[in-house]
Amino acid sequence: MVLSPRVPDLAALDVLVSVARSGSMSAAGREHGLSQQAVSARVRAAERDIGVRVFDRGTSGVAPTPEGVAVLEWAGGVLEAADRFATGVQSLLREKNAHLTVAASMTVAEHLVPGWMVSMRAQHPDVHTRMRLMNSADVVDHVRDGRAELGFVEGPDEPPGLSAVVVGRDELVVVTGPDHAWAGRSITPAELRSTPLVQREPGSGTRTTYELRVRPTVPPILELNSVTAIKSAVLSANAPTVLSSLAVAGELRAGSLVRIAVDDLTIVRELRLIWNPTTPPRGPARDFLEIATARP
Repeated sequence: MVLSPRVPDLAALDVLVSVARSGSMSAAGREHGLSQQAVSARVRAAERDIGVRVFDRGTSGVAPTPEGVAVLEWAGGVLEAADRFATGVQSLLREKNAHLTVAASMTVAEHLVPGWMVSMRAQHPDVHTRMRLMNSADVVDHVRDGRAELGFVEGPDEPPGLSAVVVGRDELVVVTGPDHAWAGRSITPAELRSTPLVQREPGSGTRTTYELRVRPTVPPILELNSVTAIKSAVLSANAPTVLSSLAVAGELRAGSLVRIAVDDLTIVRELRLIWNPTTPPRGPARDFLEIATARP
């Protein structure tokens, strides 16, 4: 639909209705923060666009012409529709901005994101933050296609095509059960490289980082997509694994798992917050980013 040139813009219609309601150009000017001359100019321009004289001017003020009565009634209907449109759009924006979806890989999801979500709730109680837990490769996919506004990954490199900021660092450690042959001694990188481990599934940040740093020569003995399942399998299969130091801190303190030192090898990785640069963080996403990147 192409609008007729006889239709003034909404601001001009608003001024016309204000003049009719107040009975004078000066009063309408005060309502809109305009001078009397500016209001008069807008009224003349609107009358020119419409093609009829809307007001009769007199020494005591202005009054609608017979044609102007009809124009003002129509103008009121247009302004009411515009107000409903603005209210509806604002409602949509509030609904959209009241929700935030965060995708996070295992370690960050289990040990860091919950604290950030508590801070987000305290600072912005009207925002509902939802976390989706998955491996790093899936986090990247969710952020790329817009299923998540923000993502947290554990891989060794910044995902190409996405913006990223480091939110922390984490060390990967070799652990076994206390009865394993490695318990109580250190091992060489060659021993680690040639030993089948209980591992995370392909695509996880832990698995990717380990394989890039160690270059194992044998496949995993088991592949599991749950850290809890991996820790259980380490004990039942009496096999080593490589996990985040955050994920095994409790078991190491309790002695149910033991850390195995590897000669001349430390695996430290960066934990990153990522987003799609075509839709940079705004509103709740920006608030969550600031919480996650704040330093104590």
